[in-house]
Amino acid sequence: MELQALLTLAVLAGAVTLFVTEKLPVDVVAMLVLASLLVLGLVSPAEALSGFSSEATITVAAMFVLSAGLAHTGALLPIGRMFGRVKRPWLFLVLLMVVIGPISAFVNNTAAVAVFLPMVLAATVANRMSPSQLLIPMSYAAQMGGVCTLIGTSTNLLVNSMAKDLGHPGFGLFDFAPLGLIMMGAGFLYLMVFRHWLLPHHAPSALADTYELGKYITELRVMEKSPLVGKSVSQAQLAEKHSVYVLELLRGEEKHWSPRAELLREGDVLLVRGDWEKLKALKETSRLELDSEFKLKDNQFTGEDGDAAQVLAEVMVAPGARMVSQTLAQLDFQWHYNATVLALHRRGEVLRDKIKDIPLNVGDVLLMLTPRANLELIKANVNLVVLNERGETNLPRRKAFLAVGIMIASVAVAAVGLLPIVASAILGGIALVATRCIGNDQAYQAIDWRVIVLLAGVLPLGIAMQKSGLAQTVADFGVDMVGGFGPLAVLAAIYLITALLTELMSNNAAAVLITPIAFSTAVSLDVSPTPFLVAVMFAASTSFATPVGYQTNTMVYNAGNYRFVDFMRMGIPLNLLFWGLAVYFIPTFFPF
Repeated sequence: MELQALLTLAVLAGAVTLFVTEKLPVDVVAMLVLASLLVLGLVSPAEALSGFSSEATITVAAMFVLSAGLAHTGALLPIGRMFGRVKRPWLFLVLLMVVIGPISAFVNNTAAVAVFLPMVLAATVANRMSPSQLLIPMSYAAQMGGVCTLIGTSTNLLVNSMAKDLGHPGFGLFDFAPLGLIMMGAGFLYLMVFRHWLLPHHAPSALADTYELGKYITELRVMEKSPLVGKSVSQAQLAEKHSVYVLELLRGEEKHWSPRAELLREGDVLLVRGDWEKLKALKETSRLELDSEFKLKDNQFTGEDGDAAQVLAEVMVAPGARMVSQTLAQLDFQWHYNATVLALHRRGEVLRDKIKDIPLNVGDVLLMLTPRANLELIKANVNLVVLNERGETNLPRRKAFLAVGIMIASVAVAAVGLLPIVASAILGGIALVATRCIGNDQAYQAIDWRVIVLLAGVLPLGIAMQKSGLAQTVADFGVDMVGGFGPLAVLAAIYLITALLTELMSNNAAAVLITPIAFSTAVSLDVSPTPFLVAVMFAASTSFATPVGYQTNTMVYNAGNYRFVDFMRMGIPLNLLFWGLAVYFIPTFFPF
């Protein structure tokens, strides 16, 4: 190998190591890769920055906005409400997969799962169904739907963009639909038949026990003329009369760990735990207020109709959130969303610090009070998942129909070839903002900038692999190893390698690493690169065996109270099924 190829191999090895070990965030690794390629002279400055202007990067950003338009206008809510009417678990699962699969073909599948997750959780509790039997299938169905179209996943758009740079004509919007529908049908059948034996059967109440929605930690300050002044906690009988439990008493800098006998004074702060309605009732009857850091005016609990009306929302810290390990004081939701964190719940742990000083963990549930209009900004934040709203959000139906029409028009214009998908997606996003289906700030919030930076950062690595000859060298080695068995064996090997990498690292990063190798392999075999590129797309976009292989898996991991092995038990056979179907059907639809 020449020096440039060796240097590219070193950068590649370092990137794979960092992606797999997750010692740094994936977007930081991507920027480190880009900088390394520049410093080593493996790509020109123009090539290094080409990822930011790539068709794939821009299209993915625009699709995030289009997806957010449907979510913010409530266009998907009527579909979600159907779940509450279905009482039979098997019928519920069929409906769930039939709904979320096709939607994920056009809406970012992570966004689709974020929208439907709270609806499914509420329906399972109401209908006494096991959420652990439904959430993994929901995640898998979203991934299966995503591979049916070019815009269903960012990986498809990424591979398509790289293929064009390598000289391939690219793919149409629905080129994958026949193959995708076959694999999705087989996947749905597998889930229906085997989920009963391969998935855990947590009782419906386990979800409430897991999150204990409504059981919160908060701080109440004893105000002047409070009837509690001069009484001890025992004398006030807060637990017996109000079902509110005092964890400790905060008096200035002092902490009283056993406050039951301590006489309360004006200004004391009680760290309490209980159902929010009980906490609110105690606050009003005993002249208590939320501690000054999170103090609210009484009229904030009511609000007038309209955008200024206040709503209470239970909000979960999402997997991969940047706010993990940061405290509420550092984050300051009041500054970003005009929102106040009233209370906090953490699964399996009783918190004994002031909530503003508690570093957040994945799965923490925050009770937030925010203006109705600002709740949409919170929903758009990829770091948060709104599990439940305690108040009605009156979304105008006209906006929902308009958002659906804009999405359909964007897809249709690209499907018939009037405009490239990147142009129609950008115009669709502009139309959503222009018609006020989504605000300008909401559009920016909707874009997962980590994905954008990841795409822009790793694309130059594919260029370097091609320029340095590393991709061709690896392809020649692979052809020497399995090429003698024919292109079908090589296709099977490429699919399997991509699938394994996807389980261990970012699916987009795996696609970038394998795409130039797959293309060069086709050149070495003197066959069409199309089937090999399709294999990379499908393998990188369907990650079933681990909760960290794909974002939708991570989102349902805590919500379903799953263990790591649950994904392996259910996902490995499904990965093998998809591998076999891909090897059989890809050459049928995309001949060598």
